[in-house]
Amino acid sequence: MGIKTALPTVELGLYSLVLSGALAYAGRGLLEASQDGAHRKAFRESVRPGWEYIGRKMDVADFEWVMWFTSFRNVIVFALSGHVLFAKLCTMVAPQLRSWMYAVYGVLAVVGTMGPWYLLLLLGHCVSLYVVSLSGQPWLCLSLGLASLASFKLDPLISWQSGFVTGTFDLQEVLFHGGSGFTVLRCISFALESCAHPERRYSLADLLKYNFYLPFFFFGPIMTFDRFHAQVSQVEPVRPEGELWRIRAQAGLSMVAIVAVDIFFHFFYILTIPSDLKYAHRLPDSALAGLAYSNLVYDWVKAAVLFGVVNTVARLDHLDPPRPPKCITALYVFAETHFDRGINDWLCKYVYDHIGGEHSAVIPELGATVATFAITTLWLGPCDIVYLWSCLNCFGLNFELWVQKLAEWGPLAQIEASLSEQMSRRVRAIFGAMNFWAIVMYNLVSLNSLEFTEMVAQRLLLKGFPRTTLAVLFVTYCGVQLVKERERTLALEEDQKQDKEKLE
Repeated sequence: MGIKTALPTVELGLYSLVLSGALAYAGRGLLEASQDGAHRKAFRESVRPGWEYIGRKMDVADFEWVMWFTSFRNVIVFALSGHVLFAKLCTMVAPQLRSWMYAVYGVLAVVGTMGPWYLLLLLGHCVSLYVVSLSGQPWLCLSLGLASLASFKLDPLISWQSGFVTGTFDLQEVLFHGGSGFTVLRCISFALESCAHPERRYSLADLLKYNFYLPFFFFGPIMTFDRFHAQVSQVEPVRPEGELWRIRAQAGLSMVAIVAVDIFFHFFYILTIPSDLKYAHRLPDSALAGLAYSNLVYDWVKAAVLFGVVNTVARLDHLDPPRPPKCITALYVFAETHFDRGINDWLCKYVYDHIGGEHSAVIPELGATVATFAITTLWLGPCDIVYLWSCLNCFGLNFELWVQKLAEWGPLAQIEASLSEQMSRRVRAIFGAMNFWAIVMYNLVSLNSLEFTEMVAQRLLLKGFPRTTLAVLFVTYCGVQLVKERERTLALEEDQKQDKEKLE
């Protein structure tokens, strides 16, 4: 049943008030826990001096965030600034050669940071997949591509290939894994698109221009080859109206997010507290729920900042990169749970949609999800915690389809049809609230630890039942209702826009 009736203003206000109050209450508990634990011995490794003038230490438990804004900050600013200036000069002087100039600058940047032997290693993988693409056999291209990816994820091949990186650059391990992994995915995309469109006759030069576009090279996101090639091949690209304003807004939002995270890390130690289970056990249930939720929100913000910065540069180059990840607060279905839309688009196009079709049949959907998460497991690096994360999320994605099929079953469908739209919306929001916390729990496994996830589950579902359990679900239910209303409003605005365009 399509729910299109707007929620009453009073009901929306009540949901907003409940959600705001719950977040404030949980935040207060986390703030007190952070203040009390700042001087614990267990916190010394990950809580370092910060804003001493106000007596605040900083949570530095996240290696990636600290790396970006300390040792890697100057490298990022220098490399991307050079790319922007180089691209602007090329666009002004010889716009027909801009794709070549992007590739040349990218190759020089890779050689300058990782050395010539690393470049030769990647070129070897590129040439191998290009040669296989000439066969026109997608299964052969995908098989070799996955074998190449496995060589960067499994020993002893990964140890042998990492030896091609010369020097003692502090970040060489991070850049090695990032550059090599994304290179293989791009090569697979090129090979599969070549097989799908043999009449277009893509060349090795097209693959190299695609792979060595610097803003995407080390950290993504992935643009499938067909999209990248079509956009970068425009001789005289025209910027849509208002595009520069949107680019400035995106850059401004990224800066605001960076400052907000820095402030947050000085007052809330959301990454350090879960590492000290003995201390985390002392937290009240509300603070513990807020801690689990905050970890997922932070991971989303981190991805949004990384891709926001990169996408800003890509848009300056007249590209339309993958959108930033959808906020975790707005996620209550597994089908939309992804922090990297680029990899998600890649997996959907070449694996998930290819096998699952319309995603309406149980068996094909099961095969599609198993294949998708098998490749995701290989991409992340096979280990016990990744196996568990993949199995849980694969189950969650399939369980949604099973519940949907059950809801379409005759007796249940008749029951829902007899309900009012408001009541049907409430029933769906209840299931959405439960699903939201399943998403939180399943992803906490990879973001924190299995032990912390088990503790949260026991406190919120077993020891806290029924008081804490129902309170958390009610707050989440209010949030789901607000999200659904927001989605309804956006859909209505889109329908009105399309109707206006038809009239014009």
